[in-house]
Amino acid sequence: MFRAVELKNPKNALFLLALLAPLLGICQYTDVINSNRPGLSVSAYAVGKGVPQLELGFSYEKRDHADLNYDSNLYGMDFSVRYGLLFETLELNWEGTYQNQNITYKSLDYNESRTNFSRNRFGVKYLVFDPYKDPERNKPNLYSWKANNKFLFKNLIPAISVYAGANFVIGDNPFYPTDPTVSPRAMVATQSRLTPRFVLISNISYDRIATDDPELGYTLSLSHALRNPKWSVFLENQGVSSDRYSDVLLRGGGAYLVNENFQVDANLGGSFKDSPSRLFVSVGASYRLDLHKDILIPIEDQKAGENGGAIKKNSMRKSKNTKKSKGRNTAKGAEDIDLGPSKKDLKRLKKKEKKKISSDKGVIDF
Repeated sequence: MFRAVELKNPKNALFLLALLAPLLGICQYTDVINSNRPGLSVSAYAVGKGVPQLELGFSYEKRDHADLNYDSNLYGMDFSVRYGLLFETLELNWEGTYQNQNITYKSLDYNESRTNFSRNRFGVKYLVFDPYKDPERNKPNLYSWKANNKFLFKNLIPAISVYAGANFVIGDNPFYPTDPTVSPRAMVATQSRLTPRFVLISNISYDRIATDDPELGYTLSLSHALRNPKWSVFLENQGVSSDRYSDVLLRGGGAYLVNENFQVDANLGGSFKDSPSRLFVSVGASYRLDLHKDILIPIEDQKAGENGGAIKKNSMRKSKNTKKSKGRNTAKGAEDIDLGPSKKDLKRLKKKEKKKISSDKGVIDF
């Protein structure tokens, strides 16, 4: 089990947050990189205002088609350029895959090569609902590790973001010969933190709208932070349905956090059918330039509760459990600070001093 004592090390706590940062989402910007890799699922949260981020991967795929009697090898480069614009909840995203496919038709003894973007799209993502915006939900239980790490049904309530964008077909693209140059794309992304170490992401998309072969897809991804918080693993299920191509894919892998702004990853997976059968592997990395600047709000402009809430009327009064001899607050959770004698203590001291003076006057010094 993950022991709470390990979080006493600031670095361990930081790296644990890093692995869950794309998934925890207490705020948009995090102290560590927020990457959508190594899977294809998209987090509900943005990278943070003013933060540019690059996610890059190299992949190889073996694809065989039993019905058409061909096999092929694909080499590709995946990329995603993300930027937080105007608000913490808004993100611009350009993502794509530039791919080379070598096909061999066995029955015809014929080879064919295709090279172009198999994926090239630009879009905007905006967070519309964040269940962790409520400060009361983020308060940890300071007396129970179990209470902080157990599953709660309220954790199923996800953060929700919406995405709107478009696919772009450049030149004479052999992967999409009949598609128009621009076709719309829409998506809804949700994210639930099941426990501090398990996060569930789901995406539902409608792609290549208004083309001859519109595509409906889903992605479900479950991530888990390991005992060493620099490492995380994930399992992902993806489904695609269209007249051009339909399949169900499964992939898994892991990521390693090198530092706050740099992550490396790897994944592999395959399909469940043989028309075509697919087996693929990918390695990659994510890097960001942390240019984020916190916005400082003057205290007179802050709303109630933004800075710890109102101060209680008797919050500075000494506890009943105060030790009079030491004159300091010893209530549970209070700091060991010397507050000096109370008014009652001063009155007692004055009475003792008066008695001492009066008794000294009645003593004869021989």
